[in-house]
Amino acid sequence: TMYTPMGSSMEFTNRAFLASEQIFKARPEVEKYYTAVGGFGGGLVNQGIAFVTMKDPSARPVVAPFTKRPSQTDFMNYLRKELSKIPGVERVVILDLSLTGFSAQRGYPIEFELQGPDWLKLSDLATQMRKKLSASGFMADVDSDYNPNMPETEITPDRVKAARLGVPVSTISSGIAAMVGGLKMLPNKYTDAAGHRDDIQLKMIADENKTPVDISKIYVRNTIGEMIKLSDLVAISPGSTLLTITRYNRERAIGIFGNFAAGKSQSDVIEYIQKTAKELLPEGYHITLSGSSQAFQESMKSLLGALVLGIFVAYMVLASQFNSFLHPVIILLALPFSITGALYAMRFTDTSMNIYSMIGILLLMGIVKKNSILLVEFTNHKRKAEGMDVNQALLEACPLRLRPILMTSIATIAGAIPSAIATGSGSEVMRPMGIALVGGVFVSTFLTLFVVPCAYSLVAPLESEKHERELQESIKILNETSPQGTFI
Repeated sequence: TMYTPMGSSMEFTNRAFLASEQIFKARPEVEKYYTAVGGFGGGLVNQGIAFVTMKDPSARPVVAPFTKRPSQTDFMNYLRKELSKIPGVERVVILDLSLTGFSAQRGYPIEFELQGPDWLKLSDLATQMRKKLSASGFMADVDSDYNPNMPETEITPDRVKAARLGVPVSTISSGIAAMVGGLKMLPNKYTDAAGHRDDIQLKMIADENKTPVDISKIYVRNTIGEMIKLSDLVAISPGSTLLTITRYNRERAIGIFGNFAAGKSQSDVIEYIQKTAKELLPEGYHITLSGSSQAFQESMKSLLGALVLGIFVAYMVLASQFNSFLHPVIILLALPFSITGALYAMRFTDTSMNIYSMIGILLLMGIVKKNSILLVEFTNHKRKAEGMDVNQALLEACPLRLRPILMTSIATIAGAIPSAIATGSGSEVMRPMGIALVGGVFVSTFLTLFVVPCAYSLVAPLESEKHERELQESIKILNETSPQGTFI
């Protein structure tokens, strides 16, 4: 999105965009582009929008100022500088459309509303907040929907003169509205040769209703039918105003939005914004996350809730299966190791913690428990069925279960490697999950082989034998009372 100074004409903004098209044409990395002047929905003549589609990374040539095939982020930084050099361009804001999928609003990854009771104080605080964010190094393309200094012409009727000449103030206002803004001649309509009916709108010619001088050419009738020149009845003076007055949740608000800077994550920027707001905003003024920032915060809370709930459900299921409160704890020891492995893998590959890597960690919760289950279940079987003590059962169970543990873990890692090393289109979505799975399964498998047997041997003395004796006595009674004597 490019902005020209407030009050610029559509023609002036269009010239700036024609210059931007020359920049797009000159770059071999660009596959196609589309521009729209006047705001994408129309109505804002001092701004326009351009959609730029880049070629696939492998098809991008190496052209100065780049020394290698540019990434999307590299090219965004280049365009940001080049477009800012166009004469008449006030500011440039670039948005990565892949970051807009979880929000129905503007789509910027960082988006919040500054709210408070007094509009003048609110505008001053918004200006200070924008300056702090721009200078902090946490954000790029900091923008706002606060648009002051929109030129306007203030027309003030001279009520004394109007009364003396017999012209009602309502006639003055309706005359200006009709000549400048237009007036529909209802119920009359125009019917063309094809039979289509269109409204008839009356107004001054397009080139004769743009300046205060043009307004002074308008004549109105007084109560006795005489034509009176409008300039004799009004005072015309230039002024400025806001383009829009915005609200959010029924409270006055100014929206601030932009991108996070290179090397910063969305969570880092949101944390900095909240800290800055606490230091800057007085009582009665506050910020509210919106758009993608709100969706990000809610998604992370939901995923963390799902993670905790998943561990709790897993514990209950394992406790019922193993008929023990201690053995599920031993089995779930694999989970911290898997999270550690996933975080180290993401750190090693410079992958951020995002919603996709969180989904990968959630998948780990269900995958890595199987190693512990194989060891604990087989050790319990050796102790109960063959009467072995704890150490003897572990020494026999661990070597026998090593092969199936390694086979299943290697198969899981091999299945995730293609996603972890993907480089094509959309790889940014697949890679975090694949990297989290590979790192988590690898570290968990390696450490589980050592930690789980040790934990089992330490926890075994704490097991209650009373429950096991009662269970065996109940089975014995049921077998004796069963008609066939073979209940279990």
